[in-house]
Amino acid sequence: MNATSAPRSPTESRLNSCAMTTGNAVPFQQILGVKFFDGSVDEVIDIMCRRGGLLVVPAAPALVNIQYDQGYRTALLEADLAIADSGFMVLLWRILRGENVARISGLSYLKRLLSKSRVPSEDLVFVVPTEVARDKAISCVLLSALPLGANNFYVAPRYTGQVEDAQLAAIVNAQRPAHIIIGLGGGVQEKLGMYLREHAKYRPAIHCIGAALGFLTGDQKPIPDWADRRYLGWLLRLGRNPQLYLRRFWVAHELPGLILKYRENVPPLVAKNRPTQ
Repeated sequence: MNATSAPRSPTESRLNSCAMTTGNAVPFQQILGVKFFDGSVDEVIDIMCRRGGLLVVPAAPALVNIQYDQGYRTALLEADLAIADSGFMVLLWRILRGENVARISGLSYLKRLLSKSRVPSEDLVFVVPTEVARDKAISCVLLSALPLGANNFYVAPRYTGQVEDAQLAAIVNAQRPAHIIIGLGGGVQEKLGMYLREHAKYRPAIHCIGAALGFLTGDQKPIPDWADRRYLGWLLRLGRNPQLYLRRFWVAHELPGLILKYRENVPPLVAKNRPTQ
């Protein structure tokens, strides 16, 4: 070791253990002020493993709230990485701007992260919305190979107002997992991820992957790989529960106008109350 180099912590060493050697430059496309990673799923996982930090995966309906919700807006703009999970946004960017951005679904990202054999179970903490979601995750075939126990899961309370969780921060600092995977709703999980990044006494990789964990574990009806690759996951969800998802997806009708008007720039904050998605 170089005499001027500080020794790495065990967590830093474990983060590096699942990474391949990549360059320092991070390719991205900036959309509405958010820097979306413009590369492969393996590349973005390698970066998260090496550097840690906060990764966000904004869906189209939630992304609209960048102009309405200050906390969500801050989390997206200050995240270390964002991936373009929304096929709708990717298609809009291609049609309205004539530019391509790599689409990486939250589901494919999560599967690839968990399939890395060098991520031991003690390096994982999952934040889930309910005890049922936790039990389904524990029994999931892909996750059962790790194997996981109660210490790998945290059932989040229902957050109201400012999203803070001192109990979760204490657990994270005590266990020091290399990876924290948050599977809550959009608009909440990003704020929680930001809170954890600010209150962790080390630098874990915090992955805000939302419904992807539920798709994987069966807590939500799964999205087949063929539908995920063809940007049709939203259509399957709409067909399964039109009353719920028609309302949620309708919010995204504002996204074309936002992209057309603001392009790579962040929209101004508007004083208007909107529900998070």
